[in-house]
Amino acid sequence: MARRSGFLAEVNRQIKASEQRQRQQLAAATRAQAAADREAARAQREYERAVRELERATEAERKFAEKEAARLHVEARTAEVDALNATLVSTYDEIDGLLTSTLAVDDYVDLDELKVNAVEHPPFEPGEDGAAIPPGEDTLPPREPVYVEPPAPTGMSAAFGGKKKHQAAVAAARASHEEAMSAWRAACRHAAQRMADHELAEAARMGRVATAREQYEQECREREDEAAERNAHIDQLKNDLAFDLPEAIEEYVAIVLANSVYPESFQVTHRGTFDLATREINLTVSVPEPSTVPAVKEYRYIKTKDEIAESPLPGRIVKERYAGAVWQVAVRTLHEVFEADRAGRIQSIALTVGVERHSPATGLAETVPLVIAAANRAQFEQFDLDNVVPAATLDHLGAAKSKSPYDLTPAVVGGVRRGATS
Repeated sequence: MARRSGFLAEVNRQIKASEQRQRQQLAAATRAQAAADREAARAQREYERAVRELERATEAERKFAEKEAARLHVEARTAEVDALNATLVSTYDEIDGLLTSTLAVDDYVDLDELKVNAVEHPPFEPGEDGAAIPPGEDTLPPREPVYVEPPAPTGMSAAFGGKKKHQAAVAAARASHEEAMSAWRAACRHAAQRMADHELAEAARMGRVATAREQYEQECREREDEAAERNAHIDQLKNDLAFDLPEAIEEYVAIVLANSVYPESFQVTHRGTFDLATREINLTVSVPEPSTVPAVKEYRYIKTKDEIAESPLPGRIVKERYAGAVWQVAVRTLHEVFEADRAGRIQSIALTVGVERHSPATGLAETVPLVIAAANRAQFEQFDLDNVVPAATLDHLGAAKSKSPYDLTPAVVGGVRRGATS
């Protein structure tokens, strides 16, 4: 596809992948798999609990605890096997349903729906710096000491040496007051220093908050700019489509095919170019190598060995499943492009479905073609894909098909032309 096609295509692919995951969570097979996973986790927790109890058990309790732990271990392993088998069933259902899974979906992409109508910004979160630093109690100066002079003697006490005692008491009171004042002044200096430290810490905190807010506002502006750029790009794409610019048609097809989310077990990529003179798009579709597709019939727990073993699928079934997936991808791609192109800008598709790999002979990158097909819109749109056998559909189109896709035997081009304008 055109160089600029990747941005919108990837954005749309991520959106649709999220939607697909939500749909899968509602699917019966996925619910069964999730239930099996939960049961496996529960059984494992029960087993671990039993092991902990065994460690704490007395000698009298140990024999029973060992038996219970062994039972729960078997239960946990059995539940693990059930979860693995549920995953296997779900995976095979997804691969076997590559075509049918798209037929109920309208592949048309309304570009306006890809626009960002309102940018959503997360709330500003300064973290711990969001709260003011409370001043400590030691930032407040103590109350100033008040000098209270001892009362002067009166009456008989004044006559019998009271004045001397009073003078001594006054001297002691003044000395004590001076000592208290000295301590008070030191406490005031300490409080002033602590207040200054607090003010510095608070100023630093507010500085960090200001920096964080500046960063937050910058990120908000970037989100706004990205949204505006995306919306402008979509408007430009719509305008270019109206003028049948090949690059715009290529980009729209890239978005459509990115919209086609495949299961994780069978990821597919696309690239292609559009020829305006013939109104034909030439597509290359890359499918996974055969080794990436599971070849397990079922998992089983062997109690005597405490092992989970795999029972292999017969080779014939593995090869048939992979070939069937390749045929489905070919028909699915033709269907999705024609259905999404409501304006009829694309009248024919030249399609190659293959595997990208490094040649075992040369070590160089190569594409092994497994299907080479051509389809005309008027002819293809007459097909009832709910009732077709994909291999037969390709034969009807005169496609070249690999004799053994699983063995990566290349499709041989015979009667298939490289276009489909006729």
